[in-house]
Amino acid sequence: MNESKYLQGKRIAPTPISRDISIVRLIEDNFLAYNAARLREGAQLFAERMLQDDVTVGLTLTGALTPAGLGISAIIPLIEAGFIDWVITTGANLYHDTHFGLGLSMHRGSHQISDVVLREEGVVRIYDIFFDYEVLLSTDAFFREIICADEFQREMSTAEFHYLCGKYVTERERVLGLKNQSLLAAAYRCGVPLYTSSPGDSSIGMNVAAMELKGSKLRINPSTDVNETAALVLSAKRSGGKSAIFICGGGSPKNFALQTEPQIQEVLGIEEKGHDLFLQLTDARQDTGGLSGATPSEAVSWGKIDPDQLPGTVVCYVDSTIALPLITAYAFAKREPRPLKRLYDRRDEMMSLLKSEYERSVGK
Repeated sequence: MNESKYLQGKRIAPTPISRDISIVRLIEDNFLAYNAARLREGAQLFAERMLQDDVTVGLTLTGALTPAGLGISAIIPLIEAGFIDWVITTGANLYHDTHFGLGLSMHRGSHQISDVVLREEGVVRIYDIFFDYEVLLSTDAFFREIICADEFQREMSTAEFHYLCGKYVTERERVLGLKNQSLLAAAYRCGVPLYTSSPGDSSIGMNVAAMELKGSKLRINPSTDVNETAALVLSAKRSGGKSAIFICGGGSPKNFALQTEPQIQEVLGIEEKGHDLFLQLTDARQDTGGLSGATPSEAVSWGKIDPDQLPGTVVCYVDSTIALPLITAYAFAKREPRPLKRLYDRRDEMMSLLKSEYERSVGK
């Protein structure tokens, strides 16, 4: 028999799928090759290594995931179980998430329906998700109303802004008798900071801009976001733990999460080595040069990923709407909930650490 070291991998001998198979057995025994194997490796990386108690897990979200129900089905349960400690997402995901917290309905539809007909019917389409145009108007009105409150009349980070929004969405859920419908509300309750890398690039940002025309003093400071996210990562590492990034999609939220390490090392001059664990779900190719498809090994050259930790990185070339529910179910089958880190409540403490280390680096 050939004794090559390349033939030491586990033999491909799947268990026949039966009607009572568990999610763990399905993934571990039957996801054996190609992108199914990468999904198995990603699920195992998340459950077995990222969810250790000393690991701080950041989640990034791009693509219209919340209107597809992923906020309710996967992301909120992950947050409440202590499996996600901080989040960077597009403003669009938080805007459409708010529909659910306000009791507004989204519907399954068909991507083959004429958009001219839908426009005439007052129906808005996100591929095969349909909703009434009034859903947008009602959500816009909600944000414009709360933005006028006194507590919004100052400069703040997107984490502070979303925390305040989450407080109001939580109250609306209570009044309507809803439970666990909104990511904004769940993050507020669990102390999970929510950041948006491009706060003006969504209907929420559009309504903030509209209120500025009416004299609102609300100002979103992106520099605060840059420093706060860097402080989150530095604090995780300096406390003797690890930093993990779970990327759903790519785009600006992916870069915003990964640039925390170049911010620490390159810009602030603080000694660090990069994120320890990296999991990405993507349909983007690496050969086009875009950030969405950039691999963990490429990120090493930027200082974003610790080169010693490349074995702790997995890229799954699969739609997030397929992979995220599977990984979520696998994690719940394998791990008990973790205590909430409530990083939102510790922002001042973590910023103090970042400032002190920066001052020491400048003084060298």
